[in-house]
Formats: sequence, structure tokens, C-alpha cells
Amino acid sequence: MEMTSESKVFLGIEDSCDDTAVAIVSNDKKILSESKVSHLKVNEPYGGVVPEITARAHLNHLSQLVREALKKAKLELHTLDGFAATAGPGLIGGLICGMQFAKALSYFHNKPFFGVNHLEAHALTPRLTSDLKFPYILLLISGGHTQLVKVNGVRKYQIIGSTLDDALGEAFDKVGKMLGLPYPAGPMIEKLAQNGSTSFNFVRPLCKQKTTDFSFSGLKSDVRRKIEGLNQINQKIREDIACSFQETIKEVLIKKCSIAIRDNPEIKNFVVSGGVASNKYIRQSLQNMCDTNNVNFIAPPIELCTDNGVMIAWAGIENDKAGFVDNYNLSPRPRWPLNEI
Repeated sequence: MEMTSESKVFLGIEDSCDDTAVAIVSNDKKILSESKVSHLKVNEPYGGVVPEITARAHLNHLSQLVREALKKAKLELHTLDGFAATAGPGLIGGLICGMQFAKALSYFHNKPFFGVNHLEAHALTPRLTSDLKFPYILLLISGGHTQLVKVNGVRKYQIIGSTLDDALGEAFDKVGKMLGLPYPAGPMIEKLAQNGSTSFNFVRPLCKQKTTDFSFSGLKSDVRRKIEGLNQINQKIREDIACSFQETIKEVLIKKCSIAIRDNPEIKNFVVSGGVASNKYIRQSLQNMCDTNNVNFIAPPIELCTDNGVMIAWAGIENDKAGFVDNYNLSPRPRWPLNEI
């Protein structure tokens, strides 16, 4: 692909959980290539992600994915301008694989290295796919995180609401397990909900309090109690539980996000990102909420909501523009809050 003399091209590696993903992105917002492998199959017998098994899978696939991404982009390693990899939060084995690989490429080719915060990558992805300016309010909803954040700039984050217990994606997976659904359960719950009714009335934690914090532990426990009180679970009951659960989640999100919007009237852009943002029903509900509150709703394409290499490469580009470059002493961080970058 023809590039301008001012163009910079970065390679990004994402392997913080159960996918190994590599992408090449330019600073003029062109996605030049993507390569990705899911490791759900090797983890399927265990009903979740086994860190050691997943780390070995990352190691086995990473070099081939880099070669594939370069071939698709019709580029060579020495022509790239920077190398970025997820430095945390995530599973330590995967983080080590990606970071060491990116550091080695960076060192050999004498190009800058960027250890990307996975949450920041989700936060900045909407700036790749839309003309989004700072500041904005972000709802970050994924398997490991549920947060409301005021995004003031690169590495400038103010947490205005967070989960007190389970993350939203985790709640989806655990309710899915109660229903006998495979991991990850989010897409299947969304599908079941389309044919169900809201015949179950589940608790809505913290919805009576004027707080932007979340809690999903009580909701999860309420679903379990109601399931245990049933004589049997057939397809119709699964559909109704899925529909009722998803509707409850929607109401909780709308309540909390509406408070955040009203508390920050100067900010007119509301963004949702993260794996759970790929749920079309939740996206549409948040769109309706923004319309009601007269703010702009922005979300990345569904394929860029789940973990991907594009968001890591783009976060590297954003950090480069802001003047941040990491050194080779940076260590992977299994826990790395946005406000501690």
C-alpha cells in the first residue's frame, strides 16, 4: 500500500487472554493487516481459560502471525516504525510472550517499543474509527473490567465509576455456565434472549443509589437462586432467563451511565468499548440513552470491541504522538488500573 512520507506504521501484539492477535496500522488510520488465532478450543475441556495452556498456545502461534501480518500488508519488519505489545493487565504468561517478542524486534531494528495498557487500547480504539476528540466519557465493559472513565487524553484517565465485585463479562459467563452454555457465554446469551421474554424479575444492584459504581455479584446470585428453584430447565426457560438477565443488565448500565452523563454536562461524547460492547442489544440501548440525553454515541465496529491487535498498534501510535515511549525495563503487569499509567 502506498504510504506518504509522514506516515508511520506500527505493529501491535495482543495476547493478554485467550487470543493471539497481530496487526499493522498506520498513523493515518489505515488498518493494513490483521492476523488472529483463538485458543478457545484448547481451553474448551476446562470451561474457561487455563493460563499455562494458553501461554504455550501464544508462544506457538506468535511468530507465524507476525509473518502473516507482514505478508498481508506487503511490508517487511525493517520498514516498520514501532512495535507495541500488551503489557497488562492480563494473564502473565501471554503478556511475557508478546512483550518479549516486541522488545526483541524493537531492539534489533532500532525502533521504539511501546508497552500498552490493554484498557487504554480499548479506550483509544474509537479514535481510530471516528473523529473523536478528548475529553469523552467511556463505558468500558469486558470480561475483566467494568468502568466508567473520563478520558482526558493519552495516559490521562479519571475513574468515575467501577465494579465493586464481578466484571460484566464475567457475570455473563457465569450465568451462561448456570444455563449449560459454553465459554464464552455472552454471544449465546444474546442469541437466546432474542426469543425470550422478561418473565423473570432479577435484582438490580445499586440501582437505588445515586452512584456510578456497579455490582453484579448479587444479580448473579439471584439468577442462581431462581434456577435452583426450578424443577427443570428447558429451551424456553433458558431463553426467558437470558432475556431477563440481559434486560436487567441493560437497565443497570442505563442508570449508571445516565448519572455519569448528567454529572459531566460539559462532555458531549459518550463512548462504549470492550468485549461486551459487541452485544447489539446493549449498544442500541446505549444509543437510545444518548439520544435522550442529547449527547453523541460512539462505539468501535463490533470486530474491534473484542481483543485485537489493531487496538494495540493504534494505542502505540497514540502514545508515540503524545511523546510517550517505553524502555526495555518495563515489566508485564497482571493488574494495571487505567489511572496508574
